[in-house]
Amino acid sequence: MGTLGPSVWAVSDGRAGNAAQARALAQALGATSRWMKIAHIPGEGHREAPLTLTPRAPWLWLPADRWPAPLKSLPQAQRAELQPPWPTVWIAAGRRSAALTKYVREASGGKTFTIQILDPRVDPSNFDLLVVPEHDPVSGPNVVRTVGSAAHFAPEMLEDAAQAFAPLADEPGRAALVILGGDSRVHTFTEAAATRLEGQLRALAAAGWRLRITASRRTPVPIAARFRKFAGDTGALFWAGPQDGPNPYLAWLIFSQAAIVTEDSANMLSEAAWHGLPVHIARLEGQSEKFNRLYDGLLKRGAARWFTGTLDQWTYEPLREADRVADLIVTKLLERHPAPDFGTGFTAPDWLE
Repeated sequence: MGTLGPSVWAVSDGRAGNAAQARALAQALGATSRWMKIAHIPGEGHREAPLTLTPRAPWLWLPADRWPAPLKSLPQAQRAELQPPWPTVWIAAGRRSAALTKYVREASGGKTFTIQILDPRVDPSNFDLLVVPEHDPVSGPNVVRTVGSAAHFAPEMLEDAAQAFAPLADEPGRAALVILGGDSRVHTFTEAAATRLEGQLRALAAAGWRLRITASRRTPVPIAARFRKFAGDTGALFWAGPQDGPNPYLAWLIFSQAAIVTEDSANMLSEAAWHGLPVHIARLEGQSEKFNRLYDGLLKRGAARWFTGTLDQWTYEPLREADRVADLIVTKLLERHPAPDFGTGFTAPDWLE
């Protein structure tokens, strides 16, 4: 089935962080001002919903450029989804999807423009564009390096969230969003870290800050329970899942004046920075050179500072890396598919500039 404009597949291995980045870049590419520039490109097989592909061992033990018969790495039902017509644009995130990105590029005869997000640990020449955060030591002529993750929120998403939680806009005083991550390969949300953070938050609540606390899927259950109790004790808002009602995360990003974000997630830090909030990075236990480079990038950009118990207010240019990458994709697509010449009498509207 044809589409108005190029067909796009957003692909991940199902991990929440990877899926969010693929979805964000696809949404940024679909913004009206960009889409109209590439609407002349015919596309087939467009997918509105993100595609989840979960390859298995023993393929996962091999580098992405050495998988024999990549389709056989997938469960049978997923193989059926990975069939022509191939999309105009393929956007995939996460190392586990890299071999399939390479496969689709070859299966389409090079017609599909393939974008791989995050370091696949193979030569970047296997893809048309490789998007990696600056804290990954990857370079090459087709490599785009971003500060943090490629976050994006479509205007309609912002409008819907603002309307659904409109009373938040009228609440008096200062509000801070607290985003709790959890355990990862290099960080641990220990009881000691939780005790330190809780004490700092109690001081902020006593100073008049209205706190809005959200826990992630990785937040240890005892830690989430602890901060749920803290919220009840101090009058803070708390959300950890559907049991707490509709998800207010985006509205809290919109209607808060500052953010406190635990250090374990590039996505969470980047989402707060997308909104231009003063981002205060809360320490957990553990560290890595890779994450240290992430923090350095955010600090140098003016988006973040380390959280020491007080909340500062400052301004900076919001971190809109998905938009920058999407602009580059449009340029690359137009090189492959030049726009028709409308003649000298045609004047493009402002939103096409």
